[in-house]
Order: sequence, then structure tokens, then C-alpha cells
Amino acid sequence: MIMLNQPDKLVVGSRRTLKYLKLGKISKVFMAKNAPEDVKSDIEYYARISNVDVIVLDLDNEELGAALKKSFKVSVVSVLK
Repeated sequence: MIMLNQPDKLVVGSRRTLKYLKLGKISKVFMAKNAPEDVKSDIEYYARISNVDVIVLDLDNEELGAALKKSFKVSVVSVLK
């Protein structure tokens, strides 16, 4: 699913993902199926500009957080270049 074997290359969270998308340092974005609409539209906009793939997972934000072994909900995860 997500490259869990390289945690130093993962960016967790929509704000940090947007920051790195704007800097051109993201290679792929994974989004929970129930991510908030404003977050979803912002991520998709900047990903389109940066020519980065956005993959909507079949997990909600609670399941994505659990998959990443986080004790909180996670809507967006991205992979650094």
C-alpha cells in the first residue's frame, strides 16, 4: 500500500503535504476517502500544478491513521522525492 518501510520519506498531514507540494518535493499523494472537501480540492489543485499523482484510498481517515500506527486520524499522506 504505502511505503511504510521508508518512514523518513513519508509526510503525514494536509498542511505539510501542501507545503511540500508547493516546493515541488512530493512524488505521490495518498488521500483518505473521507478527506474534507476543502483539503481535497487544495491538494488536487497543487498536485495538478506539480504534475503529481493523487491516489484516493479505500480507507477512511481513521483507518489510514491506524495503518500508519498513529493514534489520530490522518486524511493525507505523501511521499517525498
